[in-house]
Amino acid sequence: MSNKVVIFSAPSGSGKSTIVQHILGLHPEMEFSISATSRAPRGTEQDGVEYYFLPVDEFRRLIGEDAFVEYEQVYAGRYYGTLKSEVERIWAKGHVIIFDVDVKGGVNLKKYFGDAALSVFIKAPSVEVLRARLIARKTDSPEAIEERVSKAAEEMTYEDKFDYVLVNDDLATAFADAEKVVDEFLAE
Repeated sequence: MSNKVVIFSAPSGSGKSTIVQHILGLHPEMEFSISATSRAPRGTEQDGVEYYFLPVDEFRRLIGEDAFVEYEQVYAGRYYGTLKSEVERIWAKGHVIIFDVDVKGGVNLKKYFGDAALSVFIKAPSVEVLRARLIARKTDSPEAIEERVSKAAEEMTYEDKFDYVLVNDDLATAFADAEKVVDEFLAE
């Protein structure tokens, strides 16, 4: 079972982190891969917990050193990526890695890990629902919300690049669907 990865990707506000936390609660053999980012922490986020927060210069230096499995510049000057050292750290424990990444990151991780990966695309029922969820979070400015919503519309076009598409309209149903697809993959 080790050296497997489960990738959850979605536009912001689709419920991805909630579903990932649910799956982690059911699977002690799974461990969350902490992504690196050059953005500042939001709310109560802590370095080494939600993300490894790196200055832009350090992120770029690590790119030059080929330290990432995948990375991308999501917005101007704002990078996100998966450190190879994070993958090695989790696999060294014999754990299955669970990723909570943006859509392009999910596509890149699936390409990198191939059949060792299950990639799940989570989508909100509509862009309007997505906007309402982002507003309800109260973590972003109205401008940032509109930027995320417009990015989400583009990200929705990537769903066919994933092994499984999960529509998060009802959380209990989404949990059950996620459990089923993850359990089947881990049993392979």
